[in-house]
Amino acid sequence: MSAALPFWRTKSLDAMTRAEWESLCDGCGRCCLHKLRDNDTGRLYFTEVACRLLDTATARCSDYADRKARVPDCVKLTPAKLKTIDWLPPTCGYRLVAEGRDLPWWHPLVSGTQATVAQAGVSVAGRAVRERDADALEEHVARWPGQVPRRARPLPEPRSPTKDNAA
Repeated sequence: MSAALPFWRTKSLDAMTRAEWESLCDGCGRCCLHKLRDNDTGRLYFTEVACRLLDTATARCSDYADRKARVPDCVKLTPAKLKTIDWLPPTCGYRLVAEGRDLPWWHPLVSGTQATVAQAGVSVAGRAVRERDADALEEHVARWPGQVPRRARPLPEPRSPTKDNAA
């Protein structure tokens, strides 16, 4: 008797329940770091500066329910927005599933614990700079938010796209 496949391998992003959708977030906080885009080249630069609502000790939003009211440019991810957003980190569960990849070993849905996100070096907890402590964002450009930490490797290879797992 084989075990049933997990929901992220059998459902499209659009077919997921709200709870399933929300659980794809690994809670790393990387998407809550400010990004800069060069107007001339379009190149994206990650910074180590956290949104003012991100608790830099835990990498969790301090007001998730009301984040859009308090930070108007906060992006509420949806399956449709995933198709146009290019700034999610390569470790993001939403991005991985949208790309037809499985979730990695350290993702809480796979490991069963939030602790593996930090163990894999994916969490921004203790690494991010609080917005109120930062000067100009340009002074805080960093590569690590856009990279896969060594401890988190390997990330799963893309599966063959099927009707079931397409966004």
